[in-house]
Amino acid sequence: MIRNNRKKYLFGNECNKQNIAYGIISILCLSFQLTYSQVGINTQSPKQQLHIASTFGTETIRVESLNVTNNVYNGGDMDMDMDLEDNTYPLYVDSKGEFTLEYKPLFNSDGYDAIDDSSTSESFAALEIDDIDGKSDVQITILSVTVNRPSILEVKYNISFDVYLDSNKSPIVDNLARRISTYFVLDEIGTRKYGPSSKCYTSGSTSSVNGTLYNASSAYIKIPEAGTYVVKLYGEVSSNVKGDGMGTNSKGTYVEFATGNDSIFLTLH
Repeated sequence: MIRNNRKKYLFGNECNKQNIAYGIISILCLSFQLTYSQVGINTQSPKQQLHIASTFGTETIRVESLNVTNNVYNGGDMDMDMDLEDNTYPLYVDSKGEFTLEYKPLFNSDGYDAIDDSSTSESFAALEIDDIDGKSDVQITILSVTVNRPSILEVKYNISFDVYLDSNKSPIVDNLARRISTYFVLDEIGTRKYGPSSKCYTSGSTSSVNGTLYNASSAYIKIPEAGTYVVKLYGEVSSNVKGDGMGTNSKGTYVEFATGNDSIFLTLH
């Protein structure tokens, strides 16, 4: 009898072990199912990892960490009409996949001088009176952009310049106009000039005030594929008269670029 009881006891232990094993397998299977299942709200057949279906067509998603109380980038009641529901702000996704209201462009001078004025000697265009094509240009600055997909690049700039007759900064007194242009190119996608902007300058008196002028423009450029692209900003001066060495001369001009507070903005779409 004792032996039989022992056999029953041993047999019972084996059953317990099998039950435990089955339980562990069931838990693992359930855990696997929960880990890789799709979650639906207001739907029993979700189409994505998280699918929020509409029942009345008026439901929205509320994330309290993005509201005016908890987020400094939420502008709140901007129109001051005491209604917090009629002011909206763009929502972005950062590189980690997290929602944010903070806008982070590729480059934004944000009120600071985008180009170092101490190197203006490297950012001048001098048009000599015997210039055969009647124009002269200079590369003002460059910026690099790297993308991992086809994109739309938005570029905005506001570039300063001063106009003189020569490098001694003598005033222009001939009452003839000079055209000062700015633009940028991306060599990687061709020679097209994007965002061109121009002003004409003339003076007829030695007491004329030169002053700092500005060219401002913006453009959207289609970037066809992933890669690194270089934005090159140029300045150009022209007189529309070509020197021919036979008495017909272009109009001598000396233009210094980036002499004031310059702005540059780059972002991807």
